Amino acid sequence: MVKRHWRSFVFVPAIVIACSLAGGLVGPNLTGVSAAGGEDDVKASMKTFSKVYDLLETNFADKVTPDKTIYKGAIPGMLRTLDPHSSFFDPRDFQLLREDQKGHYYGVGMTVAPQKNRTVVIAPFPDSPAAKAGIRPGDVIMLVNDKSTENLRTDEVADLLKGPKGTQVQVQVAREGVKDPLTFNITRGEIERKSVQDAFWLKPGILYLDIEHFNENTSREVEENFKRMGEANVKGLVLDLRDNPGGLLNEGVAVADRFLQKGQVVVSHRGRASAEKRYTARHGRAGLEYPIVVLVNQYSASASEIVSGALQDHDRGWVFGQTTFGKGLVQTVYPLSENTGLALTTAKYYTPSERLIQRDYQNTSFFDYYYRKGNDSNNKQDVKMTDSGRTVYGGGGITPDEMYEIPKGNKLQAMMIRSYAFLNFTATWLAARDRKTITKEWAPDEGVVQEFRQFALKQNIPFTEAEFTDNLDWIKQQIRREVFINVYNIEDSRKMSISSDPMVLKAIDALPKAKSLLENAKKMIVQRMAPRRD
Repeated sequence: MVKRHWRSFVFVPAIVIACSLAGGLVGPNLTGVSAAGGEDDVKASMKTFSKVYDLLETNFADKVTPDKTIYKGAIPGMLRTLDPHSSFFDPRDFQLLREDQKGHYYGVGMTVAPQKNRTVVIAPFPDSPAAKAGIRPGDVIMLVNDKSTENLRTDEVADLLKGPKGTQVQVQVAREGVKDPLTFNITRGEIERKSVQDAFWLKPGILYLDIEHFNENTSREVEENFKRMGEANVKGLVLDLRDNPGGLLNEGVAVADRFLQKGQVVVSHRGRASAEKRYTARHGRAGLEYPIVVLVNQYSASASEIVSGALQDHDRGWVFGQTTFGKGLVQTVYPLSENTGLALTTAKYYTPSERLIQRDYQNTSFFDYYYRKGNDSNNKQDVKMTDSGRTVYGGGGITPDEMYEIPKGNKLQAMMIRSYAFLNFTATWLAARDRKTITKEWAPDEGVVQEFRQFALKQNIPFTEAEFTDNLDWIKQQIRREVFINVYNIEDSRKMSISSDPMVLKAIDALPKAKSLLENAKKMIVQRMAPRRD
């Protein structure tokens, strides 16, 4: 798996571009699509295309392959004239899409990233074959089954590490502090891609639940977490949908279902060739009415917007953070020949109050659309009301009930993250120390900070003393986080980071607002249902 920086200010919008293609999918579907134009026009166009391709194949200076000209050129080019999310999947991308939906693959289980023409291990997954074999964060992968990884893309190295369950793969790594390369013979296993990270208590009675995307297992994983923690003990929930690019529609509906009342609308969709379909809560919350604060940001898209929009419209959750991405287009997946697939936009999503989730993409370039430039406003003509009568707007994602201004990173932070300064420093620093001396109460002291400062200077990361001082708290937090990943595992590091996340702490403070919202909505509904006396 390729590295995704935890809540990092350098979270690349391209991730949203890739992942939101799989957001809100309702396929696979083998149904044909009716032609919109005349049959003669289509035949004439296809004839012209065939002639152009023949000319290319015969006369172009280099050899022409269908994979490049058709899969990566003609078909994507055609789809780009339609909307930002219709997409063609070549065999590899289609396989990755299915892996994401199923929530598992077969391999060694570790997060990797590119570094200086090589691939470096960010962290092995807890209890994975890689972790059990002894792979550590900071290890540089040199060989996979005697094949050099030099100048290979990270996804190519990841493909080499994957393989059938029970087969072996030999991995040779270079490790800081160890003179000779280390060789590991790892037996591949089934690697679960959890869409829901392990829930934990922020405070007594205050549960934190993070849904990273929506695959085939999401609703089951949510249920398992509540069962493990004891839902009867929950007095308040922080539901984190930040950076969640979406996924399967039915799973988003199932998650919203368990927080709503039976029969309440979760979402609806309709399109030119598809009748309106409404999804309602089939089970409901079974009397559990703890307050919920929903965390969102500009990278929360599609199915995560369906969940946050439904909870907001029914006054079930207090939405906190940034306006979401605004991806409200339904993609139906059509499997094609040669293990390829087409995700075609067939409808648009509407929240229970009938507001449109999708942002405008007609009057802007796709680049500006993806990077949200000059397109952050809601449609003031799309005015709707929540169950209790609060005003909400459509046409621009989900606007939070309470905005949170995320502190922007600066040049120094960007350079340190992109150069993997903390990963490399930690590997070097720990190589000369006994890991057993690092307790879960450990924090970097002044000596460690100065060692890191000298390390960063040797790595040619330019900064002034003032810049270093201004970023001192952030630097300490990053060092502690990376040490925890290395000494313990990425899960323990995640819990540490979340517990000190300023936005999460603010969300805890907002729980009384969520409780008041829920109680007020119940009163309003009772008043509406009461018989009138004229």
